Amino acid sequence: MTSWPLTYGSVPLCLLLIVALCAGTSHSGDNVCPSALITSCKECLRRGPQCSWCFKEDFLEGTGAGHRCDLQVNLLKRGCGPEFIEKSDVKVDVNTTVSSTQVSPRDISVTLTPGSEASFIVAVKQLPRYPVDLYYLVDVSASMQENLDHLKTVGVALSLRMTEYSSDLWLGFGSFVDKPVSPYINVHPTKINNPCSDYEIRCRPAHGFHHVLSMTGNMSEFTRVIKRQRISGNMDTPEGGLDAMLQATVCQRAVGWRPEAKRLLLLMTDQPSHLALDSRLAGIVIPHDGRCHLENNVYTGSTRMDHPSLGQLFDKLLENHIYSIFAVEKQQYQWYEELVRLLPGSYLGKIGFFQSPNLIDLVVDSYKSLLTEVTLSVSVDDKAFSRYWTSVSPICPEGATLKEQSCLGVQPNQTVYFNITIGLHSCPDHGADEDIQVMVRPVGYNESTTVRIHSKCQCGCGSTGHCHESGRSPCAGNIHSTGREQKPHRGLVNESNWNCRAEGSNVDCSGRGVCECGRCVCENSRLGTIYGKYCESDDFSCSYKDGLPCGGRGMCVLGECVCEDNWTGDSCSCPVSTATCQSPDGSLCSGRGTCVCGQCVCDNHRYSGDLCERCPACQSSCQSNWKCVDCHMAHGLKQHEAGHCNRTCDSDVVYISDMMSGSKWIQCMYMSSDNCRYWFQTSSESGRNQLHISTRAECASRGRLIGTFLSVSALTVLCGLVVVAVSRLLLQKRGWTPGDARKDGEYNCTGKELSYIPTSNDKTVTYRRDRPPDHSVEMTVHVKMPLGEPWQ
Repeated sequence: MTSWPLTYGSVPLCLLLIVALCAGTSHSGDNVCPSALITSCKECLRRGPQCSWCFKEDFLEGTGAGHRCDLQVNLLKRGCGPEFIEKSDVKVDVNTTVSSTQVSPRDISVTLTPGSEASFIVAVKQLPRYPVDLYYLVDVSASMQENLDHLKTVGVALSLRMTEYSSDLWLGFGSFVDKPVSPYINVHPTKINNPCSDYEIRCRPAHGFHHVLSMTGNMSEFTRVIKRQRISGNMDTPEGGLDAMLQATVCQRAVGWRPEAKRLLLLMTDQPSHLALDSRLAGIVIPHDGRCHLENNVYTGSTRMDHPSLGQLFDKLLENHIYSIFAVEKQQYQWYEELVRLLPGSYLGKIGFFQSPNLIDLVVDSYKSLLTEVTLSVSVDDKAFSRYWTSVSPICPEGATLKEQSCLGVQPNQTVYFNITIGLHSCPDHGADEDIQVMVRPVGYNESTTVRIHSKCQCGCGSTGHCHESGRSPCAGNIHSTGREQKPHRGLVNESNWNCRAEGSNVDCSGRGVCECGRCVCENSRLGTIYGKYCESDDFSCSYKDGLPCGGRGMCVLGECVCEDNWTGDSCSCPVSTATCQSPDGSLCSGRGTCVCGQCVCDNHRYSGDLCERCPACQSSCQSNWKCVDCHMAHGLKQHEAGHCNRTCDSDVVYISDMMSGSKWIQCMYMSSDNCRYWFQTSSESGRNQLHISTRAECASRGRLIGTFLSVSALTVLCGLVVVAVSRLLLQKRGWTPGDARKDGEYNCTGKELSYIPTSNDKTVTYRRDRPPDHSVEMTVHVKMPLGEPWQ
């Protein structure tokens, strides 16, 4: 056995094995290890993979046994050397002596402790042109007569077609109907030997499974066997297809499956299949044992055992590296579609008629599809299944697609890597170490990986095997004849008390314990642990953060926090890392501040935000960048001249040909003195002002401006003429024109206006005679004449 890391064949070192030691968190806030209830090393390690036990004899003298259980970093800081620490030990070893061509590695050993996990990589390589074994399992009930005839021409044609994908094709044949018991068949004596007697046809008796032809490369022999087959009959609609599939799978010797070949099992039927527990109708209640029961190539357990369950059938197909193909009539497609979902490594084909071309296409298509899909199955011993958990993550090659826990579209000579994680929940009830075996099988492959797991549930506690699980050392003196220990009271001075006082002190055990047998037994405090030879140390007289000493990220030693790695500060509340201050551009605090205790402190009060990225008072605008743009235009927008504008610009300037899109950019325009428009855009989201100037100018000449003015003027005059013409046309349509209004004194009026036009001309004529003066006469005459008649 060789310990990883190693390379295995052509598998990359970085992918072959990843060991994940679940050491847990070392933060005291999440520390579940210390407990007054713990009295032994075994109990300590069961609390989690992060817990360790110190079996040093004089460790934390005077304290309880529970204080020997803690995080390893804490035990080391308290003076327990690494040689005295019992901890969870996760190991992964691989046996490199076992060769393989498709699956590697083939043999792995893993050591786990309760709560721990280990991860490793299994590589599956897709090889080209496998030998292929194809076993036809055909429903020979009466409704399949025509379909059985079509099989007679399949052998030779299929063999020729498969030469493109396989180096060697062998065929086998078996038939099935149903369990030969009532109510599945008619048990009348005349019907048992000939189920078709009512139709004056000679049929063969019903049978659960009959193996007819073992695997052979002789296509003529396959055709000859098919021609000899006769139909049978039964009474109910479902058939015993799954029962026959199990026998064809597990009867390896009889069927003749080759170990080096890809194995295909093709089920042909036009009806659904019986499932587990269906046999209760016939009084058969014994579950199937999953074994081969063939005598003279006939299935003898059909009348004694129930149909297999789908889980049992899948396990056997997987164990024997067999792909299953279902060729069914269209009417039953939906039923088998639900079935195939529960049988990984299966293919379903819908065929209108079981004709030779259809069957050949189905076999070829299913073989290509199954071969390009790589799926992995991990199985744990049933006795330990509840104590372990597994996880599988495929890493598909280029060109393949990921689907749940498999890769689709894998091509020959490509390799699929599976990252497998196995974890241990708990030890057996008896608490002893345990060895189990886990099988990692690629579906349909004749190679697999064996993982041997050793669960470590006992403590070794060094070479002596003495874990010192008692909290106190035995007292050598002060023993009376009764055998009982004398415990001096606090403050009592005797010959051994000098050993309980620190130098220069006149108080036993620093006033925080009692002296027993010349050794200090420290008090139990609700604040934490008091320890040390003179009870001079504790783990709570330090700065607190979030209610925890040293913020839960360090140990309190002599009143000062000894922080864990990656933490600092009086209360271990400041991370050493500046990752939380990193801006997207890689700078610290956007280049405008310093990182203090994991947070940005901005240098200028105008800036704010977690990364000093916001500055409402100094946001760039279009007008504020005009001087900078004008400077760059004055130097011809040439990159080697851009340095002359450093004093004018406070932005990072970049020349571009096309403007960028996005909400972060403010689009602006600058009109130069030569009547050219320059587009530019600005942004300050990344922490520093950015300015992009477009090198494409939009300029207009003076002649072009005059031409534009004349064109607009001409267009305006033209529009006015069009309006006048349209108005005149509308007036004409209404029956009135200015030119005709004075012609011959006539009026052109509509019928509605005639009532308002006068039809006569009224005039008043006055005659007056002035002579004789004294007899003047005046006469008035009123004359009414037709309109239009002239006055005489």
